[in-house]
Amino acid sequence: MALLDILQYPDPRLHKVAAPVTAVDQRVRAIVADMFETMYAAKGVGLAATQVDIHERIIVVDTSEQRDQPLVLINPEIVRHSDERKEWEEGCLSLPGIYDKVTRPDSIRVRALDARGEAFEIDADGLLAVCVQHEMDHLEGRVFVDHLSTLKRSRIKARMRKRQRETQAA
Repeated sequence: MALLDILQYPDPRLHKVAAPVTAVDQRVRAIVADMFETMYAAKGVGLAATQVDIHERIIVVDTSEQRDQPLVLINPEIVRHSDERKEWEEGCLSLPGIYDKVTRPDSIRVRALDARGEAFEIDADGLLAVCVQHEMDHLEGRVFVDHLSTLKRSRIKARMRKRQRETQAA
């Protein structure tokens, strides 16, 4: 297993749409293992392959407090979502230290493949639903700040660019 580099906003690669996984094989399982290691090391609750510059439809999630309920979603698709929407404060490993409120469907049903390539469906609400939708946005080339106003997004982009310049100068 290996720690992967997480792309930082506004890196244009974060806006690339991920391609479907054509076969769940050892290569994909190795990516999944590396993604979990990276997500846990970064203290995140979800990670999309797009964030580590792998443009395939792979998501890893673990919203449990004990960090012992890993969930793999390969080629995920939302097959149902509630009409009820809820606002949550979101953050992102690609935007460290940036948080803002995003409104999303409160509950969803997702169809995906697991790490063995077997199809399954899962119902999610609360934090798990938010996390899955957030990570699925990444697969479509969207970052959570894309849900914010143009002004907020511009300010965040400027802050992230300044942080990157300071890091490079150090």
